[in-house]
Amino acid sequence: MWANNETGVIFPIEQIGAIVKAKGIPLHVDAVQAAGKIHLKVKDLPVDLMTISGHKFHAPKGIGALYVKRGLTFPPFMIGGHQERNRRGGTENVPGIIGMGKAAEVASSRIDSDAARIRGLRDQLESLLLRSCPGSRVNGDVQKRLPNTCNISFRYLEGESILVLLDQQGICASTGSACTAGSSDPSHVLRAMKVPPDWLQGAVRFSLGRFNTEKEIDYVNEKMPAIVQRLEGLSSLGKLASRRTEERSAGATVRARG
Repeated sequence: MWANNETGVIFPIEQIGAIVKAKGIPLHVDAVQAAGKIHLKVKDLPVDLMTISGHKFHAPKGIGALYVKRGLTFPPFMIGGHQERNRRGGTENVPGIIGMGKAAEVASSRIDSDAARIRGLRDQLESLLLRSCPGSRVNGDVQKRLPNTCNISFRYLEGESILVLLDQQGICASTGSACTAGSSDPSHVLRAMKVPPDWLQGAVRFSLGRFNTEKEIDYVNEKMPAIVQRLEGLSSLGKLASRRTEERSAGATVRARG
């Protein structure tokens, strides 16, 4: 991955490439999450293949692209025609290709200005939520990440429950990647990052884009504290932790008096 799809963390492709190239291994990079958000200078890196998906930078859904380094050969993905230089048979999605080309042109022309504006909105959202929802934390490197991605955990809560209540307020978010939609298992990404169990189930990803506004950021912050408080009142883990805290406080008071 060039950038993780749940946390937005950007990986050191140059160093990774140097390791695998030293072993004579071709390198394929999944740049779906990164395309349109940061500069992808693939010719300057030891990358042999790279995939992107158009809908991530406002192109039509259902269209993507595979970068193939000149001279690299591989078996066709789909046999049946000479399309795509004999790599994938079947009629090309010409409208989708044109749409993605135009979207890439637009994204490229404003990538720096868009990134600066979206990063500002993302940082504002995180700052507000961390203040208004005390039992929250940001997951992942807060510096080396995409400008649009915010993965934030709410302690003792379940992400799916948060999403249901957010949806009722007209707010779109997710608990992980689209690839694992419908799964109740904690994110394998956050597990690999050693996120503590108390925070694991309550992770929510907010993804911002070119068309988001500061007013929408304020709206999310207006609605989220009440959602968190409501779910904290229903959380058995939260209640148990609260009781343990009260018991420890009471025990400390007794010892102090003794």
